[in-house]
Order: sequence, then C-alpha cells, then structure tokens
Amino acid sequence: MPSLLPSRYYPEPHDPQGLDPEPPVRPSGPIGILVVNLGTPDEPSASAIRRYLAQFLSDPRVIEIPQWIWRIILHGIILRTRPRKLVPRYRGIWLEQGSPLVVYSQAQAAGLEKALQTGGADVRVILAMRYGNPSIEAGIDALRKHGCERILTVPLYPQYAASTTATVVDAVTAHTARLRNQPELRFIKRYQDDPGYIQALVSKLTAFWNAHGKPERLLLSFHGLPQRTILQGDPYHRDCMDTVRAIKAHLPQEDAERVYVSFQSRFGAEKWLQPYTEPTLKAWAQEGIKHIDVMCPGFLADCLETLEEIQEECREAFLQAGGETFRYIPCLNDDAQWVDALSQIVRRHLSGWSEKA
Repeated sequence: MPSLLPSRYYPEPHDPQGLDPEPPVRPSGPIGILVVNLGTPDEPSASAIRRYLAQFLSDPRVIEIPQWIWRIILHGIILRTRPRKLVPRYRGIWLEQGSPLVVYSQAQAAGLEKALQTGGADVRVILAMRYGNPSIEAGIDALRKHGCERILTVPLYPQYAASTTATVVDAVTAHTARLRNQPELRFIKRYQDDPGYIQALVSKLTAFWNAHGKPERLLLSFHGLPQRTILQGDPYHRDCMDTVRAIKAHLPQEDAERVYVSFQSRFGAEKWLQPYTEPTLKAWAQEGIKHIDVMCPGFLADCLETLEEIQEECREAFLQAGGETFRYIPCLNDDAQWVDALSQIVRRHLSGWSEKA
C-alpha cells in the first residue's frame, strides 16, 4: 500500500524479491565511474550561456561573498550583460561536434572505459559536468540503471581546490542524499604529481619542441584563485607548485630553466594568485623576450580559458607588446598516453572493489 505522506527521497525501482524470506543472491553489478569536468553552455548562444553562468556563478564555493549581495550583482548586472559578450568568444572555439570541453572530456571517458574493460574490469564510465549538461545527477542515475552499487567519482582536475574538486563532491553527495538506496561512494581528490600525468605532459611538450624548436621561455599557466582562499587553507597553490616541480624534474636542466609559472582568469577586483598571465607576457615582450610557448597543465581538455583567453587574447597582448613568436601547446585532450595514465590512476582507486582493475 503506497504511503499517503510525501517522501523526501526519490522513488526507487520496485524489488519484487524485497520481502522474500529467502531472496536470491544479488548480482554484483559493474563498478560505476563518474568522470566530471567543469561544464560549458549547451550551445554558443546568449540564452545557453546565461543558463550556464547562472548555475556556475550561483555556487557559493565559486563566489565566496555574502550570497544576498552576490545575487543582486549576478542577476542585476552580470547575467544581463555578460552572456551577449561571450557569444562570439564561444562561437570562435566551437567544434562541429560541440563544445571542445565536452568533446575532449568524452573522448577521455570513452578511452578510460575501454582501457579498464580491456583489462578485464567490469565497469561503466559516464561523463558529467559540474555545471550544465550532461549533469552529475543524470550521470549518477545512469550508472545506477546499469546496476552500479559502487561509484568512483573522478574529477578532471589534477590540482585540488575547494571551488573545483570539492564542489563536485558537494554535488554528488547532495544527489545521493535524496536516494533511499545509496551506492557506495569513493572520490579521487588529486593527482597533481602523478608520474603518468606528468609524463604525458612532458611527452607532449618535448614532442612539440622536437617538431617546432624550443622557445626562449615556457609559461605554465594555471587557473587563478583569490589569494585569500589560500590563506584560509585551500591547498591549490601548493598542488600547482607540485606539478611545476615534477615537470621541471623530468626535463633536462637547460630546458627546466626555461619554465615559468603564472595564473590566469582573474575575476573581480581583489588580489588573486600571482604572477598574472597576461601582464607577465607583456612584461616579457617589453624586456626583449621574443619567442615564448604557453602550456596549461591544470586544464585536461581545451576550453574557453585556453583556446580563447590564452591562444587569442594573450597571444595578441604579447605580440602587441613587442613579442614575435607566441605558441600555445594544446591540452592533453584525447592523448592516448594521458588516457592510459588516467586508467592507472583509476585502477589504484578501485583497489578492493575490482580484482581486475
């Protein structure tokens, strides 16, 4: 007899043997792997960008100011003006298959599933976006429909930050909090100096240099954060420095000396992690540095912040300031060596769940 009281939980599929005194043995089911990246608009239109920004910028982990103040700014100013300005920028990077972030993240998820299944592991891999589509909620529901009683969440953020990795954990646990029959959960926190990840970056870098020659300097540009978040305990800056140190350790000394670090994508007036990417490039050009490369190790898939901000805006700033050669080295994207490294990271975190992982 159905309950007359509303339930706080989502409805579960009926188990016909749920009340049997001697129910049959449950099938073990595959292991679910939820691969999560940041997100992107569904299309390069003002309305789609507005929907995406509204969700992204409403996350209190992303914007850490009093929410009542921020809502006035967000809905009264930003969402009224920003989406239209971003339309040409998104259109300029859009691929025939869709957003590059989704296209390359999906390639990584598909490659991960193939690598794990080839090794004999019974897994299902689903891609989700923290903001926008495909959603985390839809991803978890899809894995449960596959019979997954255990789910490993794999954020595509090598360096941990509260505004990236932690908010993925928030979203996963918020959805599972509404489930009566919860799956067992695991999360990968970071892999900023994982040998496979570092080697994939170094291999891409050295292959680029072997094909095109070496620059005077290489700038490793990471996404920025407000400096106060680090002072409040966020380990993101330390994670980024771990990555830089590991990359330099894998390079010959003369090449390691070419490597510098910066932080991009500032938002608002407060002090963010420094040095800032674009001012650094301008200063180099004014100092007489003519030939530079830029790489973004913290981004595993190319997106607006790499293809437009770095490859277009920063290139223009460097050249206008007197530089001569600006080369952007693409993200790992669908690189086979990176997919193999990712599968090794996941296998370690499946220990005890799968003997064949």
